[in-house]
Amino acid sequence: MRYDTDRATISTFCCKFPPAMNEGNNPTCPPGTATLLEELDKKLMVLLRDGRTLIGYLRSVDQFANLVLHRTIERIHVGKEYGDIDRGVFIVRGENVVLLGEIDPDKEAQLPLKEVSVEDILAAQRREQEAKVLKEKIVSTALKDRGLNMSSELTTDEF
Repeated sequence: MRYDTDRATISTFCCKFPPAMNEGNNPTCPPGTATLLEELDKKLMVLLRDGRTLIGYLRSVDQFANLVLHRTIERIHVGKEYGDIDRGVFIVRGENVVLLGEIDPDKEAQLPLKEVSVEDILAAQRREQEAKVLKEKIVSTALKDRGLNMSSELTTDEF
C-alpha cells in the first residue's frame, strides 16, 4: 500500500498496527519516529547514551530519529546544582537517544536546583568523578584482599 498524506490512506495505514502501537488509538498518527513530527519547534530535553543531557528546540527529525536541535544547551547536574553550556545547533544520531521529552516552561522555572557557573559545575563534576574512581579502587582492593579479582571491564559504567 502506498503511504500518502491523504487522511484516508493514513487511517488505513495506521489501522494495520495493533491498538497499543497507535498513539492513543489516533489513526492520523503513524507509530514510531513519525510521532516526533508533533514535537517540531518545541523545547525538548534529550538524554544521550553517554549520560549527557541536552536541552534545545527540535527543528528536524528523520526516519532514523536523527535530531537537529537549535539553541541547544548541555545541562550538567551535580547534586542540587546545575550548569548550562551553550552548544548552538546540535545534530544527534538517533541511536544515541535514550530519552526524549518536552519541557514544561512553568515547571522548569520551579526547579529546586541552583544554577551555578560553568566553571563551578565542571569543577564539581570533576570532583565527583574523582571520588567515584577512588571509591571503585577501594572496593576493588577490598575484594582482592578477600580473594576476588574484579575485572575493570565489569566495573565501568560506559556503554
